[in-house]
Amino acid sequence: MRISKWSSYKPEVTALRKSGRSLPSIADEYGIAKSTLSYWFKDIELSQEKKALINECAEAKLKRARLKSAAWHRNQKQLRILKAEDEAISVHEQLPESSDAVLELSLAMLYFGEGSKNGSTGMGASDPFMLLFFIASTEKLYGLDRNDFRYDLHLRDDQNSAQLKEYWAKKMGISTEKIKYISKDPRTKGKPTRPGYMGVCQIVIGKIAIQRRLKALYNVYCSGIISGT
Repeated sequence: MRISKWSSYKPEVTALRKSGRSLPSIADEYGIAKSTLSYWFKDIELSQEKKALINECAEAKLKRARLKSAAWHRNQKQLRILKAEDEAISVHEQLPESSDAVLELSLAMLYFGEGSKNGSTGMGASDPFMLLFFIASTEKLYGLDRNDFRYDLHLRDDQNSAQLKEYWAKKMGISTEKIKYISKDPRTKGKPTRPGYMGVCQIVIGKIAIQRRLKALYNVYCSGIISGT
């Protein structure tokens, strides 16, 4: 009969099993195959207390593993973000400095996706950063003044108009008096607003010639890309 090379450990690991140690933890500590341990332990009857202890240890180990995995994924995500930021900086450094042409093309492409397409030049968004770019670009390119723009707010039914008026005025760098019109969507009544959502600010600058210029610019640029010219 062949004797396992681990046989000398059998009394020791059997005692550990009877004390409430889990099979995987014993296998990890001694390097003994789980199949061997299962054979050795097959006749051991554990009390409910010992089984509960094993389950508790297993759950604790699983929790630690999940926390470790989550930390690893967060670290990997942060590395991907840093890589994207480095690549963005590299691209930005290749752009000509203080180029109004690049700025206007960027504005035109933003307008293509988010700007008003009706009889007024304007843009609405829930992202203050996007609207600040729109304001700064139109001021720089066309000599406009944000204090001459019209600002409207479109909110959900349960949102506080006064608080959000203060919020958007501060974000846009204007006085609250510049926000004249606030509407609430009746379709949202009885539906709680998700945390962090501050409504939509609509900016209208009122110069249709700028809209025509931006639409023409993104049409010319996009047509060239599509046609390969």
